[in-house]
This record gives sequence, C-alpha cells and structure tokens, in this order.
Amino acid sequence: MSRTSNSQLHENAARIEQLAKDMGLKYYPVDFELAPSSFMVEIAAYGLPVRMPHWSFGLRYIHQLIRHSMGHSRIFEVMFPGDPCRAYLVDGNTLAENTLVVAHVLGHADFAMNNQLFSRYHRMAGGHILEKAAAHAHRIDDAIREVGLEAVEAVLDAALALEPHVDTDQELHRDRYPERLPVAGAAAEDPFRERFQQLPGAHEPVQAPKQPPRAPVPPHPEYDLLWFIAQYATEMEQWERDIFLAVREESLYFYPVFACQIMNEGWASYWHARLLREADFLPQSLYLSAIKTHSDVVRPFASGEETALAVNPYHLGFSMWEHIVEKHGLEKAHEVCREEDDFGFVRNHLDQELAEKLGLF
Repeated sequence: MSRTSNSQLHENAARIEQLAKDMGLKYYPVDFELAPSSFMVEIAAYGLPVRMPHWSFGLRYIHQLIRHSMGHSRIFEVMFPGDPCRAYLVDGNTLAENTLVVAHVLGHADFAMNNQLFSRYHRMAGGHILEKAAAHAHRIDDAIREVGLEAVEAVLDAALALEPHVDTDQELHRDRYPERLPVAGAAAEDPFRERFQQLPGAHEPVQAPKQPPRAPVPPHPEYDLLWFIAQYATEMEQWERDIFLAVREESLYFYPVFACQIMNEGWASYWHARLLREADFLPQSLYLSAIKTHSDVVRPFASGEETALAVNPYHLGFSMWEHIVEKHGLEKAHEVCREEDDFGFVRNHLDQELAEKLGLF
C-alpha cells in the first residue's frame, strides 16, 4: 500500500472504530499492524508470530505456501485476542480490502471479549499469549543448547502428539492431587452423648486418630494427559516438564479458536458488513470494492448443481447470524454470542428453514 493509502486507512480505521463503539461493540484495544504476505503465511502455519520450533510446523508451512501459491488460500488478516488485541493486515491488500478487514477484526475483538470460552482463557492466562509463546520458545531454545536438538525434539514429538488431550474444564494452573484421602467427617453433635460424657467414672481411653490412607493416583479418570505427565512422571527432568506444560498452555489457548470458528468468523463477517453499510463516510467506489471482497469471503465453496466437499465457516456463520438477528433481534444475537460455542450454535440455531435455504442437505 502507498503512503497515501496508509494514511487513508488510518483515518478509515479510526472512524470505523468509533462507529463500532456507537453501535454497541465492546472489545479490548486493538493494535493494527501491516505485515508482508510471507509473514502472514508463517503465522498461518505456526498459529502465532513466535512459537516453539518443531518440524511439524514446517510441514504446515509448506502446505500453506503451496495452497497460497496456487490461489486456493488467501490470508487477509490474522488477529490474536488479548489486552490489547493484535491484528496483522497484509500490506499487499487494497485500501478497500484493509478497510473491510479493520471492521472484520473489530467483530473478532468483540466476540473474543464477550464469548465465555474466550473470556475464560483470557482470565486464566492474562491475555498475553504472544508474550507467553515467545517465552516458551526462548526456554526451548535454551534447552536445545543445553541437551541438544535430538533430545528436545523427542520430547516435543511426545508432547505435541498429546496436544488435543487437555481437559478444557480445568483451570490453566492446577494443584496436584491431595496425597491422602479425606478424613471422614466428625459425628454430628448429640446432646445425650455430651451429657453421658460428663458422668463420673472411667472413660474409655482416647485412641490416636488413624492416618488417612494414601489417595490413588490418579484418584479419578484424568483427561488432562499433558498436565498429568508433567506432574507425575517419575523420570522426567524439569525442562521436559516445562515443555509439556508449555504445549498444554498453548493448546488451551487454541481450544476456543477451534470450538467457535463458525460463530467467530460469522460474527466478524456480520459486523464488517453491517459497519461498512453504516459507514456513510466511505467513498462509494471503496464501499463497492469492499463488498465485492465480502461476497467472495462469505460465498459457499460450490454453487449451482455442484456439491461442496466442505462447509465454508464464513458463509455458514454469517448466514446464521443474519437469520438470528432477523428472527430474534440483535440483543438475542449478543446473548448467543456470549453463551454458545459452535456445537450449541449449530444445534440450537441452525433450523430446517435456514438449512434448506442454504442447501446444506
């Protein structure tokens, strides 16, 4: 983008942000940054701007690069929730595209602040995943220098193989299991027994309380395998435990991203369309170009008599949010945004009428 376009984008972004606040969107501050396309491909492969080194991310990078070069994938932006949120816009986008992307990011930011899954992780981790991921990468680099790449890579292989095996109902920072079983509660107060103990005569000797037995490990079925291994594996060194816990923390961060993809992308698409529609300060030519991009983003993968092999989450999410707002109003949409994930969203709000309209079956 030219310097003039950058200046115009900055002005458009400021006015769209004000419009978003006037229309009721609530979000943490968003830091926008222009980045080259090559950097965006790296982020798409690694998931974060800086992340622990592992060969599997290289495979993802090659796959993403091939899809990008063949025109099967185009990245307009990458946004990381937090306080502040971080949003990277491709510097090769047109002014119209990046104006739309700004509005899209604000929709993401509103969703991330208000959705219960996103806000729960924000509360646990403090909203600084980029800094935490960079710290993880730094510690792993230190371990590579100390014990060698082969040893560290073997531990990373094991930890990343278990990446999905986290208990999303648990807190990020968990205490170890109690070492002893709980002591049975004392008998309830009994007035007769109290009076009996006050009678004269010899009393039975008081026996020392028995030590409660050790609790089994684990005391219940444990789904949080990364945490369990890091806490209870007997032959692991501290740097190995750190790697398992780092992978667990990043896995918990990505869980709401995957669990709310349809909702999140649909919500951002709904709001970028609505914000641009209300942004009467935008030139008509820019608006038309931006809406053309919107149409490309939210279209289904197939049309006419063709059959789609996958569902475009932008298309399905955008259509569902429009359907909810039309039938139940914007306040209901905000309520759904707060309380649901994709499972509940589709189960509770994809009705037969909309499914037939979208040709899903």
